[in-house]
Amino acid sequence: SIYYAHDREVIERDGMLYAVNEFFTPRAGEEPFTARVRYRTVGDASCTAAVRSDADTVEKVIDEVASTRITERGATRGDDRVSEAAMEDRKREGYF
Repeated sequence: SIYYAHDREVIERDGMLYAVNEFFTPRAGEEPFTARVRYRTVGDASCTAAVRSDADTVEKVIDEVASTRITERGATRGDDRVSEAAMEDRKREGYF
């Protein structure tokens, strides 16, 4: 499950970890690396980042969420790094 931590090939972009996939391929100067990550919220692979985590059980996920001071969206929504209106722009373009 993507909610549980496991090793994944990622790239760091704008301070966020994105899984290398069809939407996120390394740009010039970006080196993919393996990190133990999980997804705190499910979203589109083109705009949702992973977080470093060792939470690989339900109990560990609950403990992690309870002790985290950053909101689920605040830590992983890449659109917020594009512009303040990125999500609204996607809505207007018919993304949702």
